Amino acid sequence: MVLSRFLPKDEEFFGFFTDAAANAAEAASVLSSILAPSEGPPASADDLARQVGHLRALEHRGDEISHHIFHALHSTFVTPLDRDDIQHLTTALDDFIDRIDEVGTRFQLYKLGPATELAGRFCRIIAEQSAAIQAVVPLLEHVKKHPREIRDAVLTIHRLENEGDDLLNAALASLYDGVTEVPQLISCLRWGELYQLLEDVTDSGEDVADVIEGILITYA
Repeated sequence: MVLSRFLPKDEEFFGFFTDAAANAAEAASVLSSILAPSEGPPASADDLARQVGHLRALEHRGDEISHHIFHALHSTFVTPLDRDDIQHLTTALDDFIDRIDEVGTRFQLYKLGPATELAGRFCRIIAEQSAAIQAVVPLLEHVKKHPREIRDAVLTIHRLENEGDDLLNAALASLYDGVTEVPQLISCLRWGELYQLLEDVTDSGEDVADVIEGILITYA
């Protein structure tokens, strides 16, 4: 029926958002397994390739979800949220997982060896951000019923981003201490770049929170 095009597809949009948030949380978990500090030998090249391949598959899945959302957006006259809010939330969630994927790819490319304790701490921050995002996104379907929970999740994500800023500053402050050889310098430069990419992920998590906060202000 032509009329169906004019009816809001609440369940469709919010289902896609929930899928995107869950997909990002899984990507954060895979990244944590890649960069988990270990006292034993680092993962083999084959194991690392499988994990990075898993990340890439999740990134592609995120692209597919975004495509479905934008298709629904263009084919639906009445939407459950403002069109700009739907667009911004979709883009923010997609950027979050894209940056997670970029970290895994760069770690493999640079052959950095065993992950550092600092990398593990970044992954803990990202995992907590992704868990907060996964928990709060389904609440947007009934935003008026959950203003406190949504606001608390937004504050948590912002706090974690601040932790990421502090961790990056601490990492860069001591990164080159004791470096005397060119190979050490190259390794430090690459780790410095990876730490910046990890902090960029936390920035993307904050971008998701900013969009959610805007939706809360508009609809609560």
